[in-house]
Amino acid sequence: MSCGSEPVEIGLTESKPEALPIAAFGVGLTRKTRGMTPELTVLTLAALLQVVQFALVSITANLDLGPGKTMSPRDRARLGGALEDQISDGTGRLFRAFNNHFEGLILFSIACVVISLSGQSTDVTAACAVVYLVARVLYIPAYYFGWVPWRSVIWFAGFGATVVMLLAALV
Repeated sequence: MSCGSEPVEIGLTESKPEALPIAAFGVGLTRKTRGMTPELTVLTLAALLQVVQFALVSITANLDLGPGKTMSPRDRARLGGALEDQISDGTGRLFRAFNNHFEGLILFSIACVVISLSGQSTDVTAACAVVYLVARVLYIPAYYFGWVPWRSVIWFAGFGATVVMLLAALV
């Protein structure tokens, strides 16, 4: 280990970026030995999707309840009950989809970090990451509009892609 200012490289080699046969939202992803893996890129996009979902829930809740309630300390006694009991069905569905994404994002984050840190990024794990993200994007309208049974099918696609990534890390 060096105490100087020179960077220490641990097992990384230079190579040409490989074209990845997957495009997420019209952006071509390339695989490099340095920088973000496709899985980490998709994880970042999934985090930004969570920000969009937060905005959707916040805006619709403010429209349903008004800023007087949403900016208050939210004490149940003062508001006449829980806020979630006072919002519209659509806002409630957006809220539940938002919370569900937090739950899915935990396992997906673990899968992305393990794959990336262990150097096991492949076309399969990159494709699984994109499947997860597409499923999470589709899950929002599926939950909002009550698409039965498609909401559950879409959820399972994202969950299944995450499980495949976790299993790929063990192989």
